[in-house]
Amino acid sequence: MSDVAIKRALLSVSDKTGLVELGQALAAKGVELVSTGGTAKALREAGLEVRDVSDLTGFPEMMDGRVKTLHPMVHGGLLAVRDNPEHVAAMEAHAIGAIDLVVVNLYPFAQTVMRGASRDEIIENIDIGGPSMVRSAAKNHQFVTIVTDPGDYPTLVAELEASGATTLDFRRKCAAKAFSATAAYDSMISQWFAFADQQQLFPDMLAVNGNRVTELRYGETPHQKAALYTPVGPHGRGIAQAEQLQGKELSYNNYNDADAALELCAEFRGQDPAVVIVKHANPCGVAQASTLLAAWNEALHCDSVSAFGGIVAVNTELDGPTAEAICEIFTEVVIAPSVSEEAKAAFARKKNLRLLVTGDLPDPRRGGLAIKPITGGLLVQSRDNGAITAADLKVVTKRQPTEQELKDCLFAWTVARHVKSNAIVYAKDGATAGIGAGQMNRRDSSRIAAMKAAEAAETYGWAQSRTVGSAVASDAFFPFADGLLAAAEAGATAIIQPGGSIRDDEVIAAADEAGLAMVFTGMRHFRH
Repeated sequence: MSDVAIKRALLSVSDKTGLVELGQALAAKGVELVSTGGTAKALREAGLEVRDVSDLTGFPEMMDGRVKTLHPMVHGGLLAVRDNPEHVAAMEAHAIGAIDLVVVNLYPFAQTVMRGASRDEIIENIDIGGPSMVRSAAKNHQFVTIVTDPGDYPTLVAELEASGATTLDFRRKCAAKAFSATAAYDSMISQWFAFADQQQLFPDMLAVNGNRVTELRYGETPHQKAALYTPVGPHGRGIAQAEQLQGKELSYNNYNDADAALELCAEFRGQDPAVVIVKHANPCGVAQASTLLAAWNEALHCDSVSAFGGIVAVNTELDGPTAEAICEIFTEVVIAPSVSEEAKAAFARKKNLRLLVTGDLPDPRRGGLAIKPITGGLLVQSRDNGAITAADLKVVTKRQPTEQELKDCLFAWTVARHVKSNAIVYAKDGATAGIGAGQMNRRDSSRIAAMKAAEAAETYGWAQSRTVGSAVASDAFFPFADGLLAAAEAGATAIIQPGGSIRDDEVIAAADEAGLAMVFTGMRHFRH
């Protein structure tokens, strides 16, 4: 069987979007409308003739509406295989009428959770009859049309307008969407029970679901396919929810790099103007200053070579002068909580530049899980939301850090936690001086960061590298003194690191001999 005529429809929706218009279109085609509760009331108020489900079943709704559609008169009408003689005989023997169309969307469980409802109210918003009807209709899609998404109403109406029937292709697509809807719904409920109700960090069964936002041109490389999904149910806002004001479609790498830039920029939420420049998911320049333009210039000076074709994020409204300065180099993506009209006008001249507005910055201390696929499994860990303050630092050297060195240490530490391991970050006066990322040993990261700083000094004609008099942060402990000595050779005067090496005493002695001030954080931030 291909096309199936629609003679009877059962409608029961919590989201009333487009309901009346759909009911009117079905009635115009002579479709009998069967409904429940608020859905029936909305249709009747629109002047439509509606039959109650209780008339169909012979039983009233009971137990506060918990039991109304869970009945053979409903599910027999949905599950009967219409060309099976035994099924047809059973329908005739029990006076079960066929139901050709089911329009259902489920109780607003996620919305109830998000508005902070009580546990009892959350439990009452677990839909039972709805998913049962959806699954019955979807299973029997050879003969029954199931619609769970109001966005599919126009297609449904168009099919009925054409022939008074639905096509098998449409029913198959709707059935697939229906099972996805019930799977996602159950996954939200299971996650609420596990994470919120039972306070489990790692439940026995981890459900991971998402809504596809868009397919991307390709993945990390052109031969890979890619798409963007957002989580089903409650979730934070970030790059995936940002408004794109202009520019080309974002690529997989754009999303990945923009997320890295936003996450680091969020560390400066509510603070002095800050600029983050990211290339290949690693920061290549970060600075804070009294103005956004000054912060941009300082961030760019760290590594202007890598900044070419990079991603820029700022922690405050993007103004015109800063936008004009950013436009002086090739930039892929710019991210800001808001953008002034002058900045928009400046960027409008760069048609390919993607301009994203987030409206806010995410909370860098928020909880959640980080998931990484590996061959044959998933690695799951809590987000790295650990943080330190000056009060958490332990001075381990003979020399105490000065107030400015302490500020530079904390700034360098903030940046280092967002740099791929092994990570070394030199910082001075609220700006990065050199960044070494992703090396197999810490000494090489120290040397690469110092080399980049030396190149910057040569480029801008400075008398000396900005690593002179800087603080240096290491994302994990120095296993040997060589990495620390490389930093000292570059002119660093203060060190911030987690500590915890079996050679800590050797490293501390080397720092004392070099006249450095060094503090331990007791916390490391590997990023792989």
